Amino acid sequence: MEHIYNGMPATELGDVGWHKPWSGGNGGNCFETMKLADGRVAVRQSADPDGPALIYTPGEIAAFIRGAKSGQADFLLT
Repeated sequence: MEHIYNGMPATELGDVGWHKPWSGGNGGNCFETMKLADGRVAVRQSADPDGPALIYTPGEIAAFIRGAKSGQADFLLT
């Protein structure tokens, strides 16, 4: 695998390994995640699988999940 960077075309990461953590009532359009070999996590929009992948460190993903669980992202729902 060549250099993995934030915003790279998601197709360069391959088609195998992408998962939808959950899907709401929006017709299946959501985000998909892939755990990379070095522990980072790639995120892409399922409606645009050829678009950019955002790359997060394990610490960034953990902080986001902890924050969402504690209600810190609830403002996004209103």
